[in-house]
Amino acid sequence: MKITFLLTWGDEMGGTELAVYTQAAHLAPHHEVEVLSVVKTREEPFFPAGREIPRRYLVDRTGPYAQPVREHGLDPKTCRTLAALPSEIIKPEWEPTFDRLTDIEMTRALSSLDSDVVVSTSPALMAAVADLVPSRVITVNQEHRASQQRGADVEPLLAQACRIDALVALTDRTKDWFADSLGRSAPELHAIPNAVPDGFRPRSDLGNKTIVMAARLMAGKQVDHAIEAFAQIAGEHPEWRLRILGDGPHEVRLRRLIEGLALHDRVELLGRSANMEQEWAAAGLSVQSSRSEAFPLVLLETFAAGVPVVSYDVVTGPAEIIRHGVDGLLVPAGDKDALAVAMSKLMADDEMRRAYGRAAREGVYERFGSHRITALWEDLFQRLVARRDDPRRLAERADRTAHRIAAGGSRSFTPAAPVSLLAGSSDEQKAREVLLQAQDRTGTLVRSAGRLAEVRDDILAQRMADWNLELATDALTAHGVPYVVLRDDASSHRVAVEAERREAALAALATALHGKPVYAELVGPDGPAPGAVLAERLRDVGGVAGVRVFKPVATESRSLRYGPAFGCTVEFWTLTDEDDELPGWRAAPRGTTLLGPRLPHLDADATLRVGERDHPTIAAFTEKLMWEVDFPIDVVYTWVDDSDPKWRERRDTAKRAAGLLPAGVDADAGDVRFRNRDELRYSLRSLAMYAPWVRTIYLVTDDQTPEWLNTEHPGVKVVGHREIFSDPSVLPTFNSHAIESQLHRIEGLSEHFLYFNDDVFLGRPVSPRDFFSSNGQALFFRSPTAIPPTPFAATDEGYFGAAKNNRELLKEAFGRTATHGFLHTPHPLRRSVLAELTERFPAEVTATARSRFRAPTDLSMAASLHHHYGYLTGTSAPAGISCTIVNAGSYAHHTRLSRLLSARSHTIFCIGESPSAEVPPDEQDRVVRAFLGAYFPVPSPFERPAPSIR
Repeated sequence: MKITFLLTWGDEMGGTELAVYTQAAHLAPHHEVEVLSVVKTREEPFFPAGREIPRRYLVDRTGPYAQPVREHGLDPKTCRTLAALPSEIIKPEWEPTFDRLTDIEMTRALSSLDSDVVVSTSPALMAAVADLVPSRVITVNQEHRASQQRGADVEPLLAQACRIDALVALTDRTKDWFADSLGRSAPELHAIPNAVPDGFRPRSDLGNKTIVMAARLMAGKQVDHAIEAFAQIAGEHPEWRLRILGDGPHEVRLRRLIEGLALHDRVELLGRSANMEQEWAAAGLSVQSSRSEAFPLVLLETFAAGVPVVSYDVVTGPAEIIRHGVDGLLVPAGDKDALAVAMSKLMADDEMRRAYGRAAREGVYERFGSHRITALWEDLFQRLVARRDDPRRLAERADRTAHRIAAGGSRSFTPAAPVSLLAGSSDEQKAREVLLQAQDRTGTLVRSAGRLAEVRDDILAQRMADWNLELATDALTAHGVPYVVLRDDASSHRVAVEAERREAALAALATALHGKPVYAELVGPDGPAPGAVLAERLRDVGGVAGVRVFKPVATESRSLRYGPAFGCTVEFWTLTDEDDELPGWRAAPRGTTLLGPRLPHLDADATLRVGERDHPTIAAFTEKLMWEVDFPIDVVYTWVDDSDPKWRERRDTAKRAAGLLPAGVDADAGDVRFRNRDELRYSLRSLAMYAPWVRTIYLVTDDQTPEWLNTEHPGVKVVGHREIFSDPSVLPTFNSHAIESQLHRIEGLSEHFLYFNDDVFLGRPVSPRDFFSSNGQALFFRSPTAIPPTPFAATDEGYFGAAKNNRELLKEAFGRTATHGFLHTPHPLRRSVLAELTERFPAEVTATARSRFRAPTDLSMAASLHHHYGYLTGTSAPAGISCTIVNAGSYAHHTRLSRLLSARSHTIFCIGESPSAEVPPDEQDRVVRAFLGAYFPVPSPFERPAPSIR
């Protein structure tokens, strides 16, 4: 069989290049293997292994200018011109190294490829292969990174994977993420790890007191963590030193760090080494401190030399190679203190280090030997090649493409599953999970993110947290283990149990949850690596500071998953010594946010209502605490449906009366500020999901009510413009500034409320303290965008025009000049402040209210003036919040939607649209609806029940 591996640059020093050459070498004895490198950057590859593999290059960049490697008739000017133009096949945000010259050469080479199998090695190359390779060639993409942690360059993988034959990850965790993200559009999915390179490798006797680290000196490798961890323990181990092999942009910064820590004689930065086998043979220990990895080949090389490793337990990679407590140690990602402790443990114990080293060398060949891994690749290739002429192959590819598009996928957006940070299950636990799934009679258990999860589309976040609390406390109660609920500002729950009852508590949980798909994440484990075990196995976990009990739940779309973030943490608290400066009960992981690091006792002397149940607690948690926000908070939306013909007729009539629309012209709904994509439904879902403490939602409309809205719900009230405008004669109005000037007149509205636009969404759990202080102050979130320091001009956008009017008003009243606007977030407002503005500036507010369309005299009261005025009068204060805005009219911004889905990293996000959109409105609608449906798949109680389908 002829196999072509496609690399971007086959000559460079990188994990992908080394892995490909290793794999090619293992396949070469029985197959025709070549490496096709898009660009040539050296006279020969950096890795000696690459020099033994047949190679072809497309573009030569070793000379004064880039040019095709083939014989050609292009002059230097033409080559330079093409190399300066951006690629049309591979977008720059995917991979900036490609250009029009590489496009031409890739098109020529790939469209005429006569191989049986082509293996692309990055998402960008996969997209090129999907576009250019003849249909009879089997296409496989090998992902060499943790795809769930990629940035914009993951876009082609999600969007184009449906068009290839197989997608291969290095770990089960990444493969599971592919399965959840791609759904029915996924090609064949496999997890095949890297193999240990063949050939003799010298073995370390571990006698040298040297820690060897091989890493590119860049931010993601976090070499500074290893240096700082070593600095903590260097004094305890004066005979040890740290040698770092590699180069990169952070070299100067790291040298300064070493000098600053006075470690210049103990820590060495040695640059690249082409002979790492000898470096590992001289090592006594290795350390890995990366922020993320896929399946680091460097760990296989380290183990092949019999050297144990201490590593961060990141999303993928180290945990698949290192067997904690057998051939290395895993510590929580980013925890430099834990890294130092683990390093010191092995540095101090020669016997343990040698035992780990023996296990590493023996295990790595058994688990990742070339014969085993190569057989997996050969089996995959042979099966795929055997059916390449089967007509069903291309039909299935077409079906996968159709499923991707039907699910909302576009050229720049595809729904993605959330990232799981948990380590995968051990083989023993997987076997038990298979049995539990087989015994499930409901058919609702699936495997998602490496765990058994129940498929539910009806669980809101708060209910999930309460459910996990009930699972844990029911087990403790049933077995007579006393506990108290800890009150805290968090989306999940915590309970405290005396440390002396740890064994009884773990046994209670294990017994009560036996046979159920419920897990426990270990908090501060003494022995086992950080991770999660089936709750039924808790008797065997050894010493832990606590366990986080959670039942995994995933929606049908797999775009929402509940895991340990909503789990109930059972913490084991210890009584401090009598002579301790802070007597009382202390938690090993942390104290409480509201009462500090100590509790006076753990005897339940009060109850706390959580959900529908009362739980035992201590009386201090039932008091009204200093920072607690205990006043009611409402939410106000202003909403319009631009597709309503009656509303459009009213708008067009008003425009003609104002001279803004010529007679006889039928205006369309082109104003992007009015466009309705059902955002309100999903914004309400975000409130129900992440802000269940909201009292009442007021929907302010121009006699419009969404057909799906459950108007009988006591928490929702629809308010017409005529109910709030002090002068109804100015209606109808189509000016949001005018409507906002009357919000304080809503009957029954609380003093403190949040003003939402329907294109604003909560992305994570929030608390009232995110928006208001307990003393009643409203918070505001200042934008980095300055208001132009120029007089009002007719060409100003409505927002800036109103902001300039606000600025002049404030300058005249207070002698201070406003310089910035505010972020597009929910606006925390006080009803009394808006009323005070109306009384203090009656002429300006009245003029704003009377403007049916945006006018040069408008004020922006709710989104701007309130915050500045409140700050100057002491009723508002600045704060920060994590937020982002996505322009639905920009293809470049659509990639952000996939990242938002998988990372869920922002508390607030807004989906807007610029007036000059490049994305057609219908495509925008499809993408936005698909994204919102994926982010918020659980209906809110504010929606009418969907009609049943018979």
